[in-house]
Amino acid sequence: MLRRRDAEPSRRTELTRYGLLLAATVTSLGVQGIVAPGPVQQVVVTALAGAALLLAFRAAALTPRWIAFATVLTLGALLLSVLRAADGGVGEGAVRAMNAALIALGPPAIAVGIVHDLRSSGRVRLEAVFGVLSLYMLLGMAYGFVYGAIDRFGGDPFFAGGDPATVSHCLYFSFTTLATVGYGDFVARTDLGHTVAVSEALIGQIYLVTVVSLIVSNLGRPARRDRGSAERDLPER
Repeated sequence: MLRRRDAEPSRRTELTRYGLLLAATVTSLGVQGIVAPGPVQQVVVTALAGAALLLAFRAAALTPRWIAFATVLTLGALLLSVLRAADGGVGEGAVRAMNAALIALGPPAIAVGIVHDLRSSGRVRLEAVFGVLSLYMLLGMAYGFVYGAIDRFGGDPFFAGGDPATVSHCLYFSFTTLATVGYGDFVARTDLGHTVAVSEALIGQIYLVTVVSLIVSNLGRPARRDRGSAERDLPER
């Protein structure tokens, strides 16, 4: 089983874990978007990506085997990032691809944790809201790293007009695509870039109008089966 059954976290513990996960994703967004590109920024971004993965696995209360897997993957990504910063022969494309892998593993774990919590508690709680928001931001960051990896491995510039595919530019393009804003100041140049961007826009639109809206609109409400059982327990008039 993915999730532990012998040591279910308390609600306060779950809320703390999902809160820390949301804080880590917001911090990572800030570092990628504001801090100037450089060796130190690259290592910090990888460290935050690994922290987000570990927090996602911990929030979902996955088995120790999965936690150990996430730890090994995080340490490997950090090693690549440090080697890249020290000019140790590691390309930036490899680092961005590894960061994308770290971030991409977070959303499935969060989904497992949220579904289990909804089934066990019978109601939508605040930690579920934190979880779906963290999942949304992790999707945007994962796509941002993918765009950067395509730029480095593809040979040609990712953006039309020759705009550099820096971490902040890729993140900006990713979230404007995920939110279907489409300012148009950055545009993917290749067919591969167009296809990946379309997939992100579709996922973002469907996720917002279904999952996020459903979770937020039902915050604090009991599950349908609980309301039915409560009605059956009412005394007859």
